[in-house]
Amino acid sequence: MPRDTGFPLADAENDFTRMRRQQVLSRLAAWLRREPDDVNIMLPFAEVVDALGRLSERRTGLRVIRLDSIVGSVDRTRDFDRRFRPTSGRVRERWQRLALAQRRGESVPPIDVYRVGDLHFVSDGHHRVSVAHALGLETIDAYVTEVVTRINARGIRHRGDLIVKDHRRLFLERVPLTGQARTAVVVCDPWDYARLGENVEAWGFRLMQDEGRFLDRATVARRWYSEEYQPVVTMLRQADMIGDRTDAEAYVWVAGERYRLIRTHRWDPEVLDAVRSSQH
Repeated sequence: MPRDTGFPLADAENDFTRMRRQQVLSRLAAWLRREPDDVNIMLPFAEVVDALGRLSERRTGLRVIRLDSIVGSVDRTRDFDRRFRPTSGRVRERWQRLALAQRRGESVPPIDVYRVGDLHFVSDGHHRVSVAHALGLETIDAYVTEVVTRINARGIRHRGDLIVKDHRRLFLERVPLTGQARTAVVVCDPWDYARLGENVEAWGFRLMQDEGRFLDRATVARRWYSEEYQPVVTMLRQADMIGDRTDAEAYVWVAGERYRLIRTHRWDPEVLDAVRSSQH
């Protein structure tokens, strides 16, 4: 907890002033470092859930949660930054009233949050979270509603990460991989998920033509991974053509180059030699 002067009202006022100063300096530092605009922006709950795909939700009751797991808000993204520092003086009066109550040892009700993976989003209690940060607390009592989504929230740090998650969700709807295959096929550029989806669907169409029968998406996804993706990735590793890409990124790259250079769907050493030569 910050150093006390012995005068709770003055301390509460100092708490707010200190948090506002930190927020301004943080914004200035981000600008000087040319960081993306979303570095200090609170994550919006609705956008996160839409990107991940909501399946269900359930109340889990009163829990003790870590303050650093609270990264967003349901509807108050403008009043506080990502670390719940006030972004203006608009919330001063209510903020200082809560800080004063905390410093006097008065009871403060739990906040309400939604949990998505390991992340929490405040629906009620933004000022209480901000004051808790100012007082150096590490945990807070919260009524938790857990939201289950189609894809996990792992890797979300900033608002920009939602674009990748959204494209991955759409890709997995088109190519419903499961188990290890689902975990293995990962790209960083959201548009690579679109290119990969087109590639798999085209592969599946050729497979159905060859076999003269309809195959559902799950079957195409399973067979593409085992009959196309894994053998090609193995070839790329043996040819030392993965580089600093993920396996899936290397596959997308070489599949595109293969068709651009020699207009074929086959895989053999000639294909890899042509792609390798084109990079020099």
